[in-house]
Amino acid sequence: MSNWTSLWYVWLILLTVFLLLLCGITASCIRLCCRKKRLPVETFPRHPEDLTVIAIDSDSTAHSTVT
Repeated sequence: MSNWTSLWYVWLILLTVFLLLLCGITASCIRLCCRKKRLPVETFPRHPEDLTVIAIDSDSTAHSTVT
C-alpha cells in the first residue's frame, strides 16, 4: 500500500470535486432565496387588442380570386 500523503494528485482531485459540489450547493441556495424574495413580475404587459373579423362567403369576389 502506498502512503496517502504522497498521492498529491488524489487529494487535488478530491479537493476539486468538493469545491465544485460546494459551489453548486451555494448557487442553488442563492437562486432559491432570490426567487422567494422577488415578487412575480409579469413578462408581457396585457394590452387590450383590437380584433377585426372579416366574413367571406362563397359568393364573394374576394373568395373567388383567392381560390
